Amino acid sequence: MPINHEVSAGMSGIRTAGDLVARAQMAKKLKIDDAKRYVADRLKISLEDLHDSSVMRDIRNELNIGETNARPESAVALLAKARIAELLDIEINSVSKFRNWASL
Repeated sequence: MPINHEVSAGMSGIRTAGDLVARAQMAKKLKIDDAKRYVADRLKISLEDLHDSSVMRDIRNELNIGETNARPESAVALLAKARIAELLDIEINSVSKFRNWASL
């Protein structure tokens, strides 16, 4: 099942950068090409690397922002979202609500 999910997720999931691009589109109100450029700039990579699943796997590991083959020490769920919000300079509601709830 994990292989089927990874193959079908493609740019729309964490196999590459689809989740990051979608978040940038919604939070910054950007068109898709502008959102891709924004994410690539924030990650300090090229647009081509943004679409490359092997490059993005390494980048996600380095930045600890969620990955398809999570290791025990990998950020998941809210921690990954918090790291993404900080990295992309966007607000994610669940992260903001948790910070308010936890008084952080």
